[in-house]
Amino acid sequence: MNAIGYNMSMPQTIYIETYGCQMNVADSELIFGALGRHGFVRADEPAGADVMLVNTCAVRDNAEQRVIGRMGELQRYKQPHGVLGVVGCMAQRLGPALLAQVPRVDLVVGPDGYRNLATLISLAQGGQRIADTEFRSWEHYEDVPPLREKGPTAFVTVQRGCDYRCTFCIVPRTRGPERSRALDDVVREVAGLVEQGTSEVTLLGQTVNSDNDGTHDFADLLRAVGRVDGLRRLRFTSPYPTDFTPRVIEALAATPAVCEHVHLPVQSGSNGVLKRMLRRYSRERYLEVLAQLRRAIPGITFSTDIIVGFPGETDEQFGETLTLLAEADFDDAYTFKYSPREGTPAVRLKEQVSDEVASERLARLIEAVRTNARRKNVARVGEIHEALVERPAKRGGLMLARTRANHLVLLELPQESIGEYHRVRLTGTTGSTFTGAVVTPALALL
Repeated sequence: MNAIGYNMSMPQTIYIETYGCQMNVADSELIFGALGRHGFVRADEPAGADVMLVNTCAVRDNAEQRVIGRMGELQRYKQPHGVLGVVGCMAQRLGPALLAQVPRVDLVVGPDGYRNLATLISLAQGGQRIADTEFRSWEHYEDVPPLREKGPTAFVTVQRGCDYRCTFCIVPRTRGPERSRALDDVVREVAGLVEQGTSEVTLLGQTVNSDNDGTHDFADLLRAVGRVDGLRRLRFTSPYPTDFTPRVIEALAATPAVCEHVHLPVQSGSNGVLKRMLRRYSRERYLEVLAQLRRAIPGITFSTDIIVGFPGETDEQFGETLTLLAEADFDDAYTFKYSPREGTPAVRLKEQVSDEVASERLARLIEAVRTNARRKNVARVGEIHEALVERPAKRGGLMLARTRANHLVLLELPQESIGEYHRVRLTGTTGSTFTGAVVTPALALL
């Protein structure tokens, strides 16, 4: 029993909601692993959970506002002596100010503080309201195995933090300086996942292809992970355009497990905007990288990130983004309006673009992306691809599978097919996803 009469010896349950990128998903798995060592048990619903945590993204303001609203909803489920906490990038950005801003929050912990969560939760259960947002440049959590749900795919964090200083980006402030895990540790984790039935791994980092542990670079890492016996597929996200060195491109082409898809953020097609963003490449250099990858890896597909309405973006510069979209011939793109983030240099730039103008540009960009994706995907109908069955689709009683080139395919298969590889014919498309038919039996099982 603790000082307030709460029985700390009983197993406690923890519920986590995750918002944002794959890094946050991986961090939630890490938190489950860190607390599991102290007897915490995962809860699938907030009702009845002793601890509720929201793992948050800080990239856009609307995401933060949704999380603050969600705090009020989760408060209804708070148990006597329970804990409601915010972890992740938003927690790191706001720090103790979040405790003042949202009185119902007990705990605020940044990405480098997860090792101490059990102790911090205990203090919060004793009545303290705590923030831990210290940067720990040494922290890789090597001795904290993530607690993942068993499945055919997994994320493996290989790099934390970022040394680049894009003027729109809050990540260096929320995740600290770049540091890379030792190659041997990454290989060991991947080998362990394969032993448990995982056959596809995605390596995660803020600028993942700049990964360097002091002895090995990203090319070495790709080759080493690709040699893990039983690993069929290897992906990575998100790379930075100018970190695709000749060594890295050669390793991509020479490693059979590496999938034929790259998500390569461009952000803008205008050199003027790229310069104000402090991106370290020009439009021409970006297109050159795409061409090098296409020459090295036949059939490769590309997706990207694009921001519209960045401060100072003119109609002409937005037009340059539209022409880049056509010239780069992306297979897909994630599109956003610029979101001001306090603490980033971009908020001080003159000539902020109005929300009305940014919204109109975003609508035009989305239509251009969809039109191009639809054109490319219609042309793919009839092709045969290897597809890994990942999970049930959200509706229709179908299963969702993914090709090596990152095409999503809906298949009529039983739920027991999760983890199987099939050769499938693409029979139709909605413009973004495909329907498919199996043309060979399962190639592998979990």
